[in-house]
Amino acid sequence: MKIELKDKKVFFENQGLRKEIHPFWLRERINGDKFIDKGSQQRLFDPTKLKENIKIDNLNLSKDFLEVTFNDGACTKLTIQNILKEFSNINEVKYIKKIKWDSSLKDFKNFEFKDNFFEEKEMYDALVSFYQYGFVIFKKVPTRDNFIVNFANSIGSIRRTNFGEFFDVKSKPNPNDLAYTSLPLAPHTDNPYRNPVPCIQMLHCIENEVSGGFSTLVDGFTVTQKLKKDFPNYHKILTEIKVRFQFMDQTVVLEDWAEMIKLDDNGNFKQVRFSPRLDFVPLIDKDKLELYYSARKKISELYNSDKFKIEFKLSSGDLLMMDNYRLLHGRTAYDANEGNRFLQGCYIDYDSTEGKLKHLKRKLNI
Repeated sequence: MKIELKDKKVFFENQGLRKEIHPFWLRERINGDKFIDKGSQQRLFDPTKLKENIKIDNLNLSKDFLEVTFNDGACTKLTIQNILKEFSNINEVKYIKKIKWDSSLKDFKNFEFKDNFFEEKEMYDALVSFYQYGFVIFKKVPTRDNFIVNFANSIGSIRRTNFGEFFDVKSKPNPNDLAYTSLPLAPHTDNPYRNPVPCIQMLHCIENEVSGGFSTLVDGFTVTQKLKKDFPNYHKILTEIKVRFQFMDQTVVLEDWAEMIKLDDNGNFKQVRFSPRLDFVPLIDKDKLELYYSARKKISELYNSDKFKIEFKLSSGDLLMMDNYRLLHGRTAYDANEGNRFLQGCYIDYDSTEGKLKHLKRKLNI
């Protein structure tokens, strides 16, 4: 990719294709104290108020900068790297390559909490690992004073739900969710009945005195890619049919319609929703429904297979952060009479981790 000048025009060349950059596009990106607020980096001018026939009066191109003077008298010095970055549509976060994994994943790296941790290179590395694997475990996170709130808000902002700003995961009488029992939980995604679904879940282990209650994770990205390869008709119908997910208790009814496998605009993996206790398939053509039920059964078998599941025990101070769009999580059964098993949970959204990662990348000049 490169920038070229000719006859007071700016051209962008990429892989043999050469296109002119509109003068107004460059004029919108004018910088300097007169045009941009230093603190917020927001424009001090409204580009919709500029005259439409913006033209270039003078140009100068060096290795690192493009200097432009426009016919309305404004001039600017733009960084070539920033221009090329915009044209390549690079997003530092979305271009972190997902690493597929299954039960063979053993030695994943953990990150130890310490003072000033949220502004350090180690936090940047942890967030990169999170986007690669869909989860990360932080060790020795303080267990006092609902510290999960402080932790989550130091990365972004907590997404409050009807379960509260945060919630206590332990066995209790008359629960409104099976999570608050000692029963085993099969692999599932949280809150599939919400619009939008919370992107990221945190679970902080406060106490874990029982012999059971192991945490389990499954990579929905790995499983759906396997399904697509081996059973393309199953994969296809699970990306097409929207089912109703529903949650009800004494105070609220939550519903949303969505596919069990959601693809992005380019047909690539975006999200899985899976919670057999909460989904209701619509009444559709019998043959299509037959295929759908077979597909749902197959993906459930894969999600629950020992081939794709990892199992580990959280200790006091461990904080698990996982991608609720990508991973399924669960736990093994435990005996509440053995002692306490007490976790605290909360949700944050992708803008939290994306914003933090980009901030650290800029701050640390990575």
